[in-house]
Amino acid sequence: MAKVDVVIPAFNAAHYLPLAIESVVSQTFEDWQIWIVDDGSTDNTAEVVAPYLLRLGSKMKYIKQENQGQPGARNTAVRASTGEFVALLDADDIWLPCRLAESLKTLAERPEAGLAYGLVTNIDAEGRPEGTFRGNPKYSEGHIAPHIYMRKVELPCPTVTFRRRCIDEVGVFDPAMKTIEDRDLCLRIALRHEVAFIPKVIAYYRVSAGSMSSDPDRVTRAQLAFIRKHYGEEGCGLRERQISLARVYKQRAEALKRQRRPWAALMSSLRAVALYPLDVDNPRTAGSLLLNLIVHPRLS
Repeated sequence: MAKVDVVIPAFNAAHYLPLAIESVVSQTFEDWQIWIVDDGSTDNTAEVVAPYLLRLGSKMKYIKQENQGQPGARNTAVRASTGEFVALLDADDIWLPCRLAESLKTLAERPEAGLAYGLVTNIDAEGRPEGTFRGNPKYSEGHIAPHIYMRKVELPCPTVTFRRRCIDEVGVFDPAMKTIEDRDLCLRIALRHEVAFIPKVIAYYRVSAGSMSSDPDRVTRAQLAFIRKHYGEEGCGLRERQISLARVYKQRAEALKRQRRPWAALMSSLRAVALYPLDVDNPRTAGSLLLNLIVHPRLS
């Protein structure tokens, strides 16, 4: 039984999967076992995995199933695995060699913490760096469940490590929370336990045009479902709900701007202002979008 189970859901991810696997193999902490769940792929994922199964032997498990979506694939791995810790890695992301060592060190130093997370550098489809996520030092750790709910703190998926006993307490990933199931599980654990923070980059997070996070409508629906689900829980009251809703529409506005949909972006930003005008970022975003429309009307 390995100390850490590495959960990798894979759906048509054969192109990037070897990089993800090699990044686990390169870890300085070596007591791990990889669980790859092939979630109904139609590409050559099985062929890509085959040589690794021979090479790694008992350190890798491969499960193929009919498509259940990412939460279902992760749950298949979690239920089959037995390690003391569960670490998340998507098939198109990459760990730095220190990733597991830093996570286990932090959790050993913080026995009251139910999960640990760190920083990421974003990369594009070709692996080129696009900037480093620095987190929010003010709300980075401790009893931060309300701040997770309000999106004042982000927990990048490829950096998250859970204690298995915490998953046993709160349950596995919610299949209804597609695209946001990791945040949902983090919040459920954070409502009962402290969160530990690793103040360094420990993974690369790939941002690509075809990813689920690139669809503003789908992301917004998932985020609204998350807000509804947890409204009324400790620290997730009316004020927190309004802040969270405003951040959803501000984030949507920024995504629509990147897609060159300026009017839709402006409407979304104004909705964020209406929901919570006390956050200066909301009117600032709306003002910037409006100014851009005035200065560059032809681009609209």
